[in-house]
Amino acid sequence: MKQTTNTKYVMMAIAAASLYGVSSPASKLLLEKLSPTIMASMLYLGAGIGMLALQVIKKMSKNQSYEASLTKKELPYIIGMIILDIAAPIFLMIGLTKTTSSNASLLNNFEIVATAMIALFIFKEAVGKRMWTAIFFITLSSIVLTFEDISSFTFSVGSVFVLLACVSWGLENNCTRMLSIKDPGQIVVIKGLGSGFGALLIAWLSKDIKIDISYALIALLLGFVAYGLSLLMYIRAQRELGAARTSAYYAAAPFIGVLISWIVLKEAITPSFLTALFIMLIGTYFAVTEDHEHAHIHTFETHEHKHRHDDNHHTHTHVPEFIGEHSHEHIHEEITHSHSHTPEVHHRHQH
Repeated sequence: MKQTTNTKYVMMAIAAASLYGVSSPASKLLLEKLSPTIMASMLYLGAGIGMLALQVIKKMSKNQSYEASLTKKELPYIIGMIILDIAAPIFLMIGLTKTTSSNASLLNNFEIVATAMIALFIFKEAVGKRMWTAIFFITLSSIVLTFEDISSFTFSVGSVFVLLACVSWGLENNCTRMLSIKDPGQIVVIKGLGSGFGALLIAWLSKDIKIDISYALIALLLGFVAYGLSLLMYIRAQRELGAARTSAYYAAAPFIGVLISWIVLKEAITPSFLTALFIMLIGTYFAVTEDHEHAHIHTFETHEHKHRHDDNHHTHTHVPEFIGEHSHEHIHEEITHSHSHTPEVHHRHQH
């Protein structure tokens, strides 16, 4: 059975990028009263606290959740996700003390490539020719967007630390992807609170405590929207699209940030932005039109996640019969078939 790329989850990844794109222009205003480290802490804590509140409200309203909860099996990825989310900003801040901000912005685009390379070589995620082409154009567009002057690019010790930050975030994206079949809300709570308190500890140790209570509260609200809700949709998209593809779509965030800055902050739209946007659209075309289809084997597997029985992959039976989404531990028998697919949880085979 031929399947095309799931438009719903592509749009979800772009929506996640849109919400995250709001954070840059909004943060620029809030940084007048908050230090960068405190700002990062408030954004992550806003995401964690906001999603925790939603989880509590959902439980109190007795709305049944069909998502599978995290277990001890996922603990290595949970720990990795939190440590990497704390380490990456530290590397970036060290890099910024040893190189220019424009150089750091340019090198930050390596995160897309790092995510794809780690997904391919470590986590064995399939990345086809069209997706590599898409990643190339999307990375190129991001470089054009941040590249102001050839003299601004230098390779130094600071550059190495910025690249370490990109690799850390790329690895973190893949750790999150390994958790994505479980409850996204629960993942965001753990990620937000863990990274938020981690950043707060860094601020305290570095004595970088510049804070204004009213601005901090606004930052918490911004974190819930731009980080919390964004991460929720990002993880749900990762579940179906894989780490490399979701990262590619998420690269739309800087463009959305520039557009918001143009509308709200009256910042000018430059020729480089229009050029980068055109290149981004080319990359997006290759990403959206990818059709990955071949005969593949599903090995015998037992796991737990939200699923339904009309997707040709969950053929187990219930007594009485259950229709619709639900979650429980289930067994996949070995099967060989051919259809178009993305590297989601049931298609993480090697090529």
